[in-house]
Amino acid sequence: MGVRWRTLVAGVTVGGALLTASCATFSDQPAEWHPQDELTPQAAPDPELPGDEGATGGTAETERPRPSEVPPPNGCTDYNPAVIGTCMSTVVAVAALPGDGQEPAALVGERDTGRILRVKQGVEPQVVATVPVDARSDGGLTGLALSPTYAEDQLLFAYVTTPTDNRLVRIAPGDTPKPVLTGIPRGPTGNKGTLGLDHRGALLLATGNAGNPALARNPNSLAGKVLRLDGTGQPAPDNPTPARIVANGLYSPGGVCGSMDGSRLWVTDQTPSGDRLYALQLGEPLGAPAWSWPDRPGVAGCASTPDGVWVVTERAGNLQNLPLAQDGSFSGKPEVTMADGEGFGRMSGFDLMNEGLAVAGTVNKDGGKPVSSDDRAVLITVLQGGGGGGPD
Repeated sequence: MGVRWRTLVAGVTVGGALLTASCATFSDQPAEWHPQDELTPQAAPDPELPGDEGATGGTAETERPRPSEVPPPNGCTDYNPAVIGTCMSTVVAVAALPGDGQEPAALVGERDTGRILRVKQGVEPQVVATVPVDARSDGGLTGLALSPTYAEDQLLFAYVTTPTDNRLVRIAPGDTPKPVLTGIPRGPTGNKGTLGLDHRGALLLATGNAGNPALARNPNSLAGKVLRLDGTGQPAPDNPTPARIVANGLYSPGGVCGSMDGSRLWVTDQTPSGDRLYALQLGEPLGAPAWSWPDRPGVAGCASTPDGVWVVTERAGNLQNLPLAQDGSFSGKPEVTMADGEGFGRMSGFDLMNEGLAVAGTVNKDGGKPVSSDDRAVLITVLQGGGGGGPD
């Protein structure tokens, strides 16, 4: 039976390239962090390329070639229509650019080089900024997000490891990266962090425990926490308390994500005893995991849709969909797709473009089995029953 892809188009103005926008003005001084006295835990489709029939702005279904019908990559040329960027270093972090679905584009971050590139199908990846990083162990550039007010300020945020700390930096168009939150502990492991938007006007930053689980429980440390921030690195003004920290107890977070309507927030975590998915409730303790994976597939980036939570994995190299029941619980075991060589291999970064389309970054050069076009940025459908956008 032929495999089919869903196609969808959303009506949002396409964002311009990062380097061509007007600059925003901010202080160059990073926010100073002072320990808090109290801790309040809280909780691809066929992308309808130009000229395709059926690109009408509605919803349609078109035949997609079977995996065996797609020629293998030839150098940096990848013939899979879901691939929008090739031949990059390990892509741990991605941030979808606004668009109408006709010509999907994204920004991606290379963990070990600190380069941030703009990717779009049919165009060579373009470097828009480079952040100095220390990529030893699991550090480097591991988080990337657009400003919550990107349409107005064109700002970009990255989470990076330096020789002395982990930190959040802000990048204005045409400017050098500026630190906005420094002094987050770094260690021999547990340096990976991740960024996302809560779609309520704030930036979410999940940090690793710097190889010391005690720091994750320590209210006077920013390690092993979820922080909710404004664009200057300060606590978001509507946080439950006047503090950055809204959850604690993380080990090595792989993804933090919010639904487009801001109603649900999630964070994934890789621990020695199993992988975890937590629901975040601002003002409430982190609580028990919403889902656990004893087999430790390496849960990484996540995407929250009205019907469920989608998670990509770094070790298993698959896409997992956890369908939501009406009461907000999960209605069954994860639906696994893009597995056993039928997808794009190991994936880490994951970000929604709209309710049905996401972009992911592959990390096959970091312990996987890279093909000639790796590492890549790929489009994935996140529609209930859609089965993902990669090869089935």
